[in-house]
Amino acid sequence: MEYKFTSANFEAEVLKSELPVLVDFFADWCGPCKMMAPIVESLAESYEGKVKVGKLNIDDEMEIAQRYRVMSIPTFIIFKDGQAVDVSVGAMSKEELEKKLQKVC
Repeated sequence: MEYKFTSANFEAEVLKSELPVLVDFFADWCGPCKMMAPIVESLAESYEGKVKVGKLNIDDEMEIAQRYRVMSIPTFIIFKDGQAVDVSVGAMSKEELEKKLQKVC
């Protein structure tokens, strides 16, 4: 299941999560973000129960994007125990993103 992160649920779903969390910072108008969407969706299914995978729209949630210094999108941040443990900027292959997730599982 792919999560939708917002300011209303970010603390509970990401920062206080028992599982590692992959947050895809994106925007609807971003071409590379659209290109990554099926990969993120696929990872959400593959890692169900091991990693929470979801998206955060930077246009709707600017405060969170600023807090994590998201300057370019897509930006992928992996959180573990409430801390950002990996940050990646730009489109990448499913394999590259998967390697990053395997390090925190």
